[in-house]
Amino acid sequence: MTEPEATPEDLLRTLAPQVLGALVRRYGNFDTAEDAVQEALLAAATQWPVEGVPANPRGWLITVAARRLTDLLRGEQARRRREDTVARWTLPDRWMAPAADRPVTASDDTLILLFMCCHPSLSPASQIALTLRAVGGLTTTEIARAFMVPEATMTRRISRAKRSIKSGGVPFGMPVDRAERLGAVLHVLYLVFNEGYASTSGPALFRTELSAEAIRLARMVHRLLPDDGEVAGLLALMLLTDARRPARTGQDGALIPMAEQDRSRWNAAFIDEGVALISSVLPRGEPGPYQLQAAIAAVHDEAPTAADTDWPQIKALYEVLLRVSDNPMVMLNHAVAVGMADGPRAGLALLSELDSDERIANDHRLFAVRAHLLETAGEREAARTAYTQAARRATSLPQQRYLNTRAARLNAL
Repeated sequence: MTEPEATPEDLLRTLAPQVLGALVRRYGNFDTAEDAVQEALLAAATQWPVEGVPANPRGWLITVAARRLTDLLRGEQARRRREDTVARWTLPDRWMAPAADRPVTASDDTLILLFMCCHPSLSPASQIALTLRAVGGLTTTEIARAFMVPEATMTRRISRAKRSIKSGGVPFGMPVDRAERLGAVLHVLYLVFNEGYASTSGPALFRTELSAEAIRLARMVHRLLPDDGEVAGLLALMLLTDARRPARTGQDGALIPMAEQDRSRWNAAFIDEGVALISSVLPRGEPGPYQLQAAIAAVHDEAPTAADTDWPQIKALYEVLLRVSDNPMVMLNHAVAVGMADGPRAGLALLSELDSDERIANDHRLFAVRAHLLETAGEREAARTAYTQAARRATSLPQQRYLNTRAARLNAL
């Protein structure tokens, strides 16, 4: 079946990691392969609208990228040795898939690329940044926002990581030390999913292709390591969170908060799968952060209505999570749970402790939570001001509109 016409951004999200993995596996040059893939994507964006999408778009991209890669390799110092190697390969017809274009399996090139980007020679921050760029397809701007650092800083970090991969001669293949790299891999998938579920910028509240890719990769890692509790916990967390996506926006694309969502629209299959996953791993021992977050998500999803939400249980789970995670977003969510379980004043008292935390002090979510708790406490004018401050700091257009609407509603009362 012919795939629908795709924009360059769509291709980057779906096909680019697979094409990059195929080229790195065959040619063993990460940085140059990425340049070749980018040029292939640009060629597709130019040719496909005129000539039509080929029967096998992934194979087409691999073929074009491979041709461009051989041109790039000729300019390197190892030209003779590489040309001798490349000469032994025969590129197929432009409409056919080369041998590298095999069906996706548990040893998919994308998964190998994922572990390769998490090589121990790289710092944890560089591992995550490089994987978000190469596998997740995020732009440098998006990655910089995820790390809360300037874009120039992130550009340098990614460039250094690429040079380290190249100079270190990292082989393309499933690593023997994959358990040691697993923490970075899971964090990468977590960030990719979050960017898909709640976009940091742009006109849409979410980007389905990103969250779907994160879930696909998490499933692959879970099949590889079925007994790892945190792998199962992360997959459960993604499923239980993504289950709410169909009800998160109205027909006009406006954001609908969880308390006001039509829960009959939630994905029941994802909820059942996520609950089963987290229920199977929690009894095994001391839970990690992903398992605890999945347990919290399960409590939300299993409540038939917002009023039935077991906030005391959620509060207790966040308190356990705080003992294993020094994360300002966990602290913020704990304040919400306290506000819902013990009253808004109790939640507001906890928020004051975050005002001096540079990681979140200027984040729109801190102001949005304060606005919600102030509104619940009956302080409408203070809540309106906080909603307005949150809207100014939000970079997502749907979030800006939602926050401004809340402020305007309070102003009209």
